[in-house]
Amino acid sequence: MRRALALLAVLALAACDVAAPPPPREDVPVLAVDTGWPTIPAGIPFGEVSAVDVDAEGNVWVLHRAGRVWEEPFPTTPITDPTVFKFAPDGTLLAQWGEGLFIMPHGLSVDDAGKVWITDVAHEQVFRFSPEGVEELAIGTRGVTVQDATHFGRPADVAFLGDRVLVADGYVNTRVAEFSPEGKFIRDWGDFKVAHAVAVDEAHIYVADRENARIQIYDHDAKLVESRVSPAGNHTYSLKPLGGGRLLAVEGRDGADRKGAVIRIYAADGSVEASYDISLPGEDASLGHDLAIGPDGHIYVTDVPGGRVVRFSLPSNSDE
Repeated sequence: MRRALALLAVLALAACDVAAPPPPREDVPVLAVDTGWPTIPAGIPFGEVSAVDVDAEGNVWVLHRAGRVWEEPFPTTPITDPTVFKFAPDGTLLAQWGEGLFIMPHGLSVDDAGKVWITDVAHEQVFRFSPEGVEELAIGTRGVTVQDATHFGRPADVAFLGDRVLVADGYVNTRVAEFSPEGKFIRDWGDFKVAHAVAVDEAHIYVADRENARIQIYDHDAKLVESRVSPAGNHTYSLKPLGGGRLLAVEGRDGADRKGAVIRIYAADGSVEASYDISLPGEDASLGHDLAIGPDGHIYVTDVPGGRVVRFSLPSNSDE
């Protein structure tokens, strides 16, 4: 009888645990965005906005899927509309290209020479293009998922450190892979659960270890120097250095797996200086996916389900 009562008590407790509501969403200040930026001409498909970067002239490069939605298994046919948009700082659309090239484009980064690097998780490749959209280099074996010197496992993002091209690889693989600018494999390192973004500054390499809900910080020799757990188990999707060891990050999901777009500013010692919410109204209406910082201090964030790229400025007490 006692055993039966004890079992019933355990089952009752388990039922309470299952039925327990998730914790409330994090209460952080809402930060206004520039609602008139950018200008998308009428009739141009623009959606599932995945990546953004800013070139040396301040032009904003945006990668999107032109209405294609992330579904697995991935389609096999390329997106027929342009997927790469180049905007002037004022939001005017200057150029568009990429039609017929990508199946599931994911990351976009512009190097110091103005070359545009794009990852495609369906093609399992990393591409380098001229600013005009001429393909100059393709790394990886198309459609083949392996972790070695000539393959990727859904490569997500690219960053540059001197003559090293760092690829966050990615959803299937568990590493950062390094290449020369001409695509020669150098080495790989790390152990991640979705290496979703990589960024560098004068001293460190930062990796958004998304599904481990942490940011991994390495020196330039790829030696781990800090593991920074995201507050409340939130998932960091992208990050960029602010200088002096400070870091800007966007979290696309919280610890309860709810979508959103929370901006986090970390001090050099890892403490949180400030946090802001730039999500659209409505449950799971936004997912902050990538971010970039312009030379004028404007911040750009892509929102996949929101179908948008937004521009905003940090409050003056956050960017001193």
